[in-house]
Amino acid sequence: MDEFLARALAGGLGLALVAGPFGCFVVWRRMAYFGDTLAHAALLGVVLGVALNVDFTIGIALLSLVVALLLGFMQRQRHLASDTLLGIISHGALATGLVALALMQDARVNLMGWLLGDILAIGWTDVAVLWGGGAVLLVALALVWPTLVAMIVDEDLAAVEGHAVARARMVLMVLVALVVAAAMKVVGILLVTALLVIPAATARKF
Repeated sequence: MDEFLARALAGGLGLALVAGPFGCFVVWRRMAYFGDTLAHAALLGVVLGVALNVDFTIGIALLSLVVALLLGFMQRQRHLASDTLLGIISHGALATGLVALALMQDARVNLMGWLLGDILAIGWTDVAVLWGGGAVLLVALALVWPTLVAMIVDEDLAAVEGHAVARARMVLMVLVALVVAAAMKVVGILLVTALLVIPAATARKF
Protein backbone atom coordinates (compact mmCIF):
# COMPACT_ATOMS: atom_id res chain seq x y z
CA MET A 1 0.00 0.00 0.00
CA ASP A 2 1.28 3.46 -0.89
CA GLU A 3 2.28 5.60 2.08
CA PHE A 4 -0.22 8.37 1.33
CA LEU A 5 -3.02 5.79 1.26
CA ALA A 6 -1.82 4.36 4.58
CA ARG A 7 -1.88 7.85 6.11
CA ALA A 8 -5.36 8.48 4.73
CA LEU A 9 -6.64 5.15 6.06
CA ALA A 10 -5.10 5.67 9.50
CA GLY A 11 -6.40 9.24 9.73
CA GLY A 12 -9.87 8.38 8.50
CA LEU A 13 -10.17 5.42 10.85
CA GLY A 14 -9.03 7.47 13.84
CA LEU A 15 -11.49 10.23 13.02
CA ALA A 16 -14.35 7.77 12.52
CA LEU A 17 -13.70 6.14 15.90
CA VAL A 18 -13.97 9.54 17.58
CA ALA A 19 -16.90 10.85 15.53
CA GLY A 20 -19.06 7.77 16.20
CA PRO A 21 -19.73 8.24 19.95
CA PHE A 22 -19.98 12.01 19.62
CA GLY A 23 -22.33 11.64 16.66
CA CYS A 24 -24.70 9.64 18.86
CA PHE A 25 -25.03 12.53 21.29
CA VAL A 26 -25.32 15.04 18.44
CA VAL A 27 -28.32 13.06 17.16
CA TRP A 28 -29.83 12.30 20.58
CA ARG A 29 -29.48 15.91 21.72
CA ARG A 30 -30.63 17.28 18.34
CA MET A 31 -27.40 19.24 17.92
CA ALA A 32 -26.94 18.74 14.18
CA TYR A 33 -27.30 22.45 13.47
CA PHE A 34 -24.80 23.18 16.23
CA GLY A 35 -22.19 21.12 14.39
CA ASP A 36 -23.10 22.90 11.17
CA THR A 37 -22.64 26.26 12.90
CA LEU A 38 -19.19 25.28 14.12
CA ALA A 39 -18.24 24.11 10.63
CA HIS A 40 -19.31 27.38 9.02
CA ALA A 41 -17.63 29.44 11.72
CA ALA A 42 -14.41 27.50 11.15
CA LEU A 43 -13.65 29.65 8.12
CA LEU A 44 -13.16 32.52 10.53
CA GLY A 45 -10.74 30.24 12.38
CA VAL A 46 -8.71 29.95 9.18
CA VAL A 47 -8.55 33.75 9.10
CA LEU A 48 -7.43 33.71 12.74
CA GLY A 49 -4.67 31.27 11.85
CA VAL A 50 -3.49 33.55 9.03
CA ALA A 51 -3.60 36.63 11.28
CA LEU A 52 -1.67 34.95 14.11
CA ASN A 53 0.69 33.15 11.72
CA VAL A 54 -0.05 29.77 13.29
CA ASP A 55 -1.31 26.46 11.95
CA PHE A 56 -4.86 26.79 10.63
CA THR A 57 -6.01 23.87 12.79
CA ILE A 58 -5.03 25.81 15.92
CA GLY A 59 -6.98 28.85 14.72
CA ILE A 60 -10.02 26.69 13.96
CA ALA A 61 -9.82 24.98 17.37
CA LEU A 62 -9.61 28.33 19.19
CA LEU A 63 -12.51 29.80 17.21
CA SER A 64 -14.62 26.66 17.69
CA LEU A 65 -14.06 26.83 21.46
CA VAL A 66 -15.07 30.49 21.52
CA VAL A 67 -18.24 29.77 19.51
CA ALA A 68 -19.17 26.81 21.73
CA LEU A 69 -18.72 28.82 24.93
CA LEU A 70 -20.56 31.80 23.44
CA LEU A 71 -23.51 29.64 22.46
CA GLY A 72 -23.54 27.98 25.85
CA PHE A 73 -23.91 31.33 27.60
CA MET A 74 -26.27 32.87 25.04
CA GLN A 75 -28.70 29.95 25.26
CA ARG A 76 -29.49 31.03 28.82
CA GLN A 77 -31.27 34.14 27.55
CA ARG A 78 -34.94 33.91 26.55
CA HIS A 79 -35.17 36.57 23.84
CA LEU A 80 -34.05 34.40 20.92
CA ALA A 81 -34.55 30.70 20.22
CA SER A 82 -31.51 28.43 19.98
CA ASP A 83 -31.89 27.85 16.24
CA THR A 84 -32.02 31.62 15.67
CA LEU A 85 -28.80 32.10 17.62
CA LEU A 86 -27.15 29.30 15.66
CA GLY A 87 -28.20 30.87 12.36
CA ILE A 88 -26.90 34.30 13.35
CA ILE A 89 -23.52 33.00 14.53
CA SER A 90 -23.12 30.51 11.67
CA HIS A 91 -23.69 32.84 8.76
CA GLY A 92 -22.27 35.88 10.54
CA ALA A 93 -18.96 34.09 11.12
CA LEU A 94 -18.94 32.66 7.58
CA ALA A 95 -19.53 36.08 6.01
CA THR A 96 -16.93 37.72 8.26
CA GLY A 97 -14.39 35.05 7.35
CA LEU A 98 -14.96 35.46 3.61
CA VAL A 99 -14.69 39.25 3.79
CA ALA A 100 -11.56 39.06 5.96
CA LEU A 101 -9.89 36.63 3.54
CA ALA A 102 -10.72 38.90 0.61
CA LEU A 103 -9.09 41.84 2.41
CA MET A 104 -5.91 39.90 3.19
CA GLN A 105 -3.87 40.58 0.05
CA ASP A 106 -0.97 38.31 1.02
CA ALA A 107 -3.09 35.42 2.29
CA ARG A 108 -2.76 32.18 0.33
CA VAL A 109 -5.56 29.90 1.45
CA ASN A 110 -6.84 26.86 -0.43
CA LEU A 111 -10.54 27.40 0.18
CA MET A 112 -11.58 24.24 -1.68
CA GLY A 113 -9.27 22.22 0.54
CA TRP A 114 -10.96 23.56 3.66
CA LEU A 115 -14.47 23.36 2.22
CA LEU A 116 -14.18 19.73 1.08
CA GLY A 117 -11.12 18.52 2.99
CA ASP A 118 -8.23 16.50 1.58
CA ILE A 119 -7.70 13.23 3.39
CA LEU A 120 -4.88 12.24 1.02
CA ALA A 121 -2.84 15.30 2.01
CA ILE A 122 -2.59 14.60 5.75
CA GLY A 123 0.78 13.63 7.21
CA TRP A 124 1.80 11.28 9.98
CA THR A 125 1.84 14.23 12.39
CA ASP A 126 -1.83 14.85 11.58
CA VAL A 127 -2.56 11.15 12.11
CA ALA A 128 -0.81 11.23 15.50
CA VAL A 129 -2.78 14.32 16.52
CA LEU A 130 -6.05 12.67 15.44
CA TRP A 131 -5.39 9.49 17.42
CA GLY A 132 -3.87 11.17 20.47
CA GLY A 133 -6.36 14.01 20.62
CA GLY A 134 -9.21 11.62 19.87
CA ALA A 135 -8.23 9.41 22.81
CA VAL A 136 -8.27 12.42 25.13
CA LEU A 137 -11.68 13.51 23.83
CA LEU A 138 -13.14 10.02 24.29
CA VAL A 139 -11.83 9.84 27.87
CA ALA A 140 -13.41 13.23 28.59
CA LEU A 141 -16.68 12.03 27.04
CA ALA A 142 -16.61 8.89 29.19
CA LEU A 143 -16.36 11.03 32.33
CA VAL A 144 -19.63 12.84 31.59
CA TRP A 145 -21.34 9.91 29.85
CA PRO A 146 -23.71 8.98 32.74
CA THR A 147 -24.88 12.58 33.09
CA LEU A 148 -25.39 12.98 29.33
CA VAL A 149 -27.41 9.76 29.13
CA ALA A 150 -29.56 10.90 32.06
CA MET A 151 -30.09 14.26 30.32
CA ILE A 152 -31.27 12.52 27.15
CA VAL A 153 -33.97 10.74 29.15
CA ASP A 154 -35.08 13.89 31.01
CA GLU A 155 -33.00 16.93 31.97
CA ASP A 156 -35.17 17.86 34.95
CA LEU A 157 -35.02 14.32 36.30
CA ALA A 158 -31.24 14.28 35.78
CA ALA A 159 -30.92 17.51 37.78
CA VAL A 160 -33.08 16.09 40.59
CA GLU A 161 -30.86 13.00 40.70
CA GLY A 162 -27.87 15.26 41.36
CA HIS A 163 -26.26 15.36 37.93
CA ALA A 164 -24.46 18.58 36.98
CA VAL A 165 -26.64 19.21 33.93
CA ALA A 166 -25.38 22.67 32.99
CA ARG A 167 -21.75 21.64 33.28
CA ALA A 168 -22.27 18.46 31.24
CA ARG A 169 -24.07 20.43 28.53
CA MET A 170 -21.19 22.88 28.27
CA VAL A 171 -18.59 20.10 28.30
CA LEU A 172 -20.39 18.32 25.45
CA MET A 173 -20.49 21.49 23.37
CA VAL A 174 -16.77 22.11 23.91
CA LEU A 175 -15.88 18.50 23.06
CA VAL A 176 -17.99 18.55 19.89
CA ALA A 177 -16.28 21.82 18.94
CA LEU A 178 -12.88 20.14 19.25
CA VAL A 179 -14.04 17.13 17.22
CA VAL A 180 -15.23 19.47 14.47
CA ALA A 181 -11.89 21.30 14.52
CA ALA A 182 -9.99 18.01 14.28
CA ALA A 183 -12.15 16.77 11.40
CA MET A 184 -11.93 19.94 9.34
CA LYS A 185 -8.66 19.15 7.57
CA VAL A 186 -9.82 15.63 6.69
CA VAL A 187 -13.44 16.02 5.56
CA GLY A 188 -13.82 19.79 5.22
CA ILE A 189 -16.33 22.39 6.34
CA LEU A 190 -19.19 21.10 4.19
CA LEU A 191 -18.98 17.43 5.19
CA VAL A 192 -18.05 17.48 8.87
CA THR A 193 -21.68 17.56 10.02
CA ALA A 194 -22.46 14.60 7.76
CA LEU A 195 -19.66 12.63 9.43
CA LEU A 196 -21.26 13.24 12.82
CA VAL A 197 -24.93 12.87 11.92
CA ILE A 198 -25.40 10.31 9.14
CA PRO A 199 -23.65 7.26 10.73
CA ALA A 200 -25.36 7.82 14.09
CA ALA A 201 -28.76 8.41 12.49
CA THR A 202 -28.36 5.29 10.34
CA ALA A 203 -27.34 3.15 13.33
CA ARG A 204 -30.57 4.05 15.16
CA LYS A 205 -32.45 1.72 12.80
CA PHE A 206 -30.42 -1.24 13.99
